[in-house]
Amino acid sequence: MAETSRKAGRPSDSIDARQKLIDHARELFTIMAYDKVSTRRIANRAGVNVAMIRYYFGNKEGLFETVLRETLKPMKKQIELMVRESSQKNFLDIMRTYYREMFKVPQFPRLVFQVMHMDSSEVQRKLLEKVFTDISQPMQMVMFDRLIESKVLKPDADPKLCKVSFISLMVFPFIAPQSLLAIHGIELSEEFLNQLLEHNIKLMTNGILQPNDLQEQHL
Repeated sequence: MAETSRKAGRPSDSIDARQKLIDHARELFTIMAYDKVSTRRIANRAGVNVAMIRYYFGNKEGLFETVLRETLKPMKKQIELMVRESSQKNFLDIMRTYYREMFKVPQFPRLVFQVMHMDSSEVQRKLLEKVFTDISQPMQMVMFDRLIESKVLKPDADPKLCKVSFISLMVFPFIAPQSLLAIHGIELSEEFLNQLLEHNIKLMTNGILQPNDLQEQHL
């Protein structure tokens, strides 16, 4: 007979209850004000006992922070790889990762945009800044300087300006007002985002990045 025992202290609810709570909380946080999203509403939407929020996340703040961290985890992993090994591929893969992951949750960048416009005393703003500090610290502190040192960026490229351009190309399509995109006949479909991604990569390759053959000479 198969063993049916479980770890001490682990609730008997479905093993995917935690992920369901994260997914439905993210959905609610993107369409409703933070103070209107109750833990009971999240639990009901996820179809799990509200006690699971306390078990997995402690409280609503803990769940919101986890939503941010889990959504941005692929970005964190790619940025860390870029810092460890500064190459053109790893640099461009940051944008590829962002486009791929944000297409799954297209409202998330808008949530971030809205929260960053809140007063600095707001709970959401504090939690978001905490998570961003943890995740983007390598990008802020060393990534673009490392790209210069590794001869990935052209020698006359300004790291600070390159960072602004890079972030703009990556984030703008997801936070631009839908009405503005519609005026220009743009729909954020997967096909369009793939085309835009390759277009942006060409812009960076021809604008701020060293040709691959010159990079290889410095390896």
